[in-house]
Amino acid sequence: MASVEKLPMLAEGYERLITELKALREERPRIVDSIEEARAHGDLSENAEYHAAKERQGQVEMMISDLEDKVSRSQIVDPTLLSSDKVIFGATVSLLDDDDKPVKYQIVGPYEADAKIGRISYNSPLGKALIGRKAGEEVEVTVPAGDKFYSVKKIEFV
Repeated sequence: MASVEKLPMLAEGYERLITELKALREERPRIVDSIEEARAHGDLSENAEYHAAKERQGQVEMMISDLEDKVSRSQIVDPTLLSSDKVIFGATVSLLDDDDKPVKYQIVGPYEADAKIGRISYNSPLGKALIGRKAGEEVEVTVPAGDKFYSVKKIEFV
């Protein structure tokens, strides 16, 4: 029997998925109305409105299916309830880069990662390199721009 891979995420990421799923479900009746309206215009073979509405319906149904799968496999993690001397999912890690510039990242799930706000996925190159590291350890990461070096300064669970 195949096991279902859980998707760890923060509560905020889970809420975002639920909101997106709700919006798509609310769009369904409007798409059906568009299809019916376009169908009333006659010949379907040359009806661009009909074909566009049917295409949108397919996209929405696929997106709903994908989101329902993610929601069903989600495992909500509250980082404030965690503690470890190693970097794990949910940890906020303070680093020094190779120019001794401080950077801070929280390790999150792939669907809530946004490096601009300091959230990186546990399966990103840097996330993979950080998992299991302790404060004081050095980390080398190969990224498209070349090799980067970091020093782990502090691990927090906030």
